[in-house]
Amino acid sequence: MSEGLDPIPVQGTLTHKAYCNLRADILSGKLEPGKKLKIEELRLSVGTGASPIREALSRLTSDGLVDRLDQRGFRVADISLEEFDDLLQARCWLEERALREAIAHGEAKWEEELVLSFYRLSRVPRSTGGDTFAANAEWEKRHKDFHSALLSACGSPILIRYCKQLYDQNIRYRNIAGTVAYPTRNVITEHQEIMDATVDRNADLAVERLLSHYKNTGSFLRSTLAD
Repeated sequence: MSEGLDPIPVQGTLTHKAYCNLRADILSGKLEPGKKLKIEELRLSVGTGASPIREALSRLTSDGLVDRLDQRGFRVADISLEEFDDLLQARCWLEERALREAIAHGEAKWEEELVLSFYRLSRVPRSTGGDTFAANAEWEKRHKDFHSALLSACGSPILIRYCKQLYDQNIRYRNIAGTVAYPTRNVITEHQEIMDATVDRNADLAVERLLSHYKNTGSFLRSTLAD
């Protein structure tokens, strides 16, 4: 251990482990909307004590992924078409502002990171299956990295944090609705068009393409959730 650095408390590492595991299970849909979260069951499944589980659930409540029930513990946050519509609209509002600010203030290094993140995204397939669609975890990671890079020069850590939270909540809806291949869409082309307009510093076109990208996905998810 380097001199002058305090060790990370074990309790902190256990809470982080519990938080990451539970968050992944909620975003993937493994822990279904509305499911009661029992401390003892979670303690056994995650492999930590009860205290880290409670702290992790409190963090997930702040993320909007878990609801705290008065005197009755916790449950996975419910989903609804109304909430999804609100989520999509809020995401469009916030990311339009963030993208315009990033284009106005981003420097060459930001452009380079954005182009690199797109290149990395374009190099992996979205599906690991053959004739059937199987989500590729590496694609999902690189997809999030691209959208994060797009907004990263906006200059507001608070805005970036909210955008990331909305991104995660949208991913949860997508996973619950069921992952599909979107056979009529070329999502890599959509991402490239967003990147090109951004690097060209054409804010109006970049925003138009980004919001169209979100609304195309949103329309599909909404129709699937309504079934």
